[in-house]
Amino acid sequence: MLNQSQKPLIGITTRLNEKDDQFYLRRYYGEAIYSAGGVPIYLPLIPEPDYIDPIIKHLDGVVLSGSNSDVDPLRYGQGPHIKLGAVSYEKDETDILFLQACEANKVPVLAICYGMQLLNVYRGGTLFQDLESQIEDVLKHQQEGNYSRPSHSIKIKEESLLAILAGGNTARVNSHHHQGVDTLGEDIEPIAWSADGLVEAIINTRPDHFILGVQWHPEAGWEKDQLSQALFRHFISRACRK
Repeated sequence: MLNQSQKPLIGITTRLNEKDDQFYLRRYYGEAIYSAGGVPIYLPLIPEPDYIDPIIKHLDGVVLSGSNSDVDPLRYGQGPHIKLGAVSYEKDETDILFLQACEANKVPVLAICYGMQLLNVYRGGTLFQDLESQIEDVLKHQQEGNYSRPSHSIKIKEESLLAILAGGNTARVNSHHHQGVDTLGEDIEPIAWSADGLVEAIINTRPDHFILGVQWHPEAGWEKDQLSQALFRHFISRACRK
């Protein structure tokens, strides 16, 4: 699709405000993609293949955004935990359909926070529905105050892609979630962990298709964070190879 003068088109799935019937997303997703060399396109949550299939043929990459909702536990065979938050059929189903379309068309994917969790569920894995009540000695992953402030450290697998981008085996990240990866899905490799053992980043191990998931929000504070900038630049470079 691309020639040397073109920038890659990057679709970014939105969120749903059911109270006000609005699709929306923080500005930082689009700004981070644009700064890294891509052209951002915000995608409404319409869970229909005849909407997604024509679009995917024009996209060079897809970002699965964070969400104000939790992944529906019915999608991984569990009942709702007492601390489960709101779920959104439109968000879950649309992002899954985009994942399916991306796999079929080898479109690179960057899955952020909720997006990483959904990726794991899509591949047959499960989630902790509420970290505070399900993990002993858990860190505070639902950060308060400054949204972009790096709040805890992560340990990165040596010689992994993330270690290369971070320039080492540790980093500090922000944290805005109360759920996380429990059992891993198929063909997913964990490549970073927080001090309490929670998986903080995963990568697809199937050949010829780039999918990276991170549990934090690299779009928040990307202007000052070198790892965030490296993540988006690498993602754009993979989109250019499609």
